[in-house]
Amino acid sequence: MKKILFLCTGNYYRSRYAEEIFNHMARSEGLSWRAFSRGAAERGSPDNIGPMSRFALEALQAQAIVPDGATRAPMPCVLTDFHAARLVIALKEAEHRPLIERRFPEFATKVTYWNVDDIEFAPPSIALAMIDIQVRELIAALD
Repeated sequence: MKKILFLCTGNYYRSRYAEEIFNHMARSEGLSWRAFSRGAAERGSPDNIGPMSRFALEALQAQAIVPDGATRAPMPCVLTDFHAARLVIALKEAEHRPLIERRFPEFATKVTYWNVDDIEFAPPSIALAMIDIQVRELIAALD
């Protein structure tokens, strides 16, 4: 099974949603790929309540997707995560490239960067729809 690593800042909202939506679509397509997600920051925000953003959970529920990782706590990225993944995607280049360059400089140029804004800059209806589109395009390009 080939692995994709999705990164956002705290592994609470965007990367978790991307992981779940990718895995749902990949299973439906019979692909030999699975996603996992982590946070590019060393620790998540103390403002995050629960293991996963309610906006991500609600968007998945609206599509009748039961998230496999709904009860998993957010996890910061470690070096072995990069080694485990065949492809690494960070959800917002301007936000995540500096974190990756500081923490994992040897991998910063190997990451694919998308441009999905966090909740302070884009409402979930826009940001999560962008992830849906990006994931569909990604799946179409795999295997």
